[in-house]
Amino acid sequence: MSADILHTLKVYSQFVHPVLMWVLLALTSYAMYTGLQWRRTRSAQGDLKKELVKQRFNIKHHQIGAIVLTLMVVGSVGAMGATYINSGKLFVNPHLITGLGMTCLIAMSASLTPFMQKGQEWARLSHIVINVVITGLFGWQAVTGVGIVQNIINRM
Repeated sequence: MSADILHTLKVYSQFVHPVLMWVLLALTSYAMYTGLQWRRTRSAQGDLKKELVKQRFNIKHHQIGAIVLTLMVVGSVGAMGATYINSGKLFVNPHLITGLGMTCLIAMSASLTPFMQKGQEWARLSHIVINVVITGLFGWQAVTGVGIVQNIINRM
């Protein structure tokens, strides 16, 4: 590869993370929706329950949740890698620390699945609380990330 192509890849690699994170924020919102619908399905009765079961919210929630977990871990590690490649260092700031914290929280949330499958209500409530916290932090990350992207563009 020529030096120009490598330089172009290096420059534009900085924008993969922000785009991925906005997609991930949308997927996280959909995962929350399917999770709430699955919880609603579990407490419904009669024809409403039959109708909700047909929509397979539990399967959708597990599938979207797995995608969200994967993208968050890969996105976090990839962002740190791209930052290091482009700057020669990591910038330890609230955006990085919060992102790492969110990555840990999503792993904790996913690890509750076996307990939820055995009917443990404490695990369900913990899962919900952790994911609401992640979603709130994600909104804040989106705002601070826009500022970081603007700094990158200004340096170009």
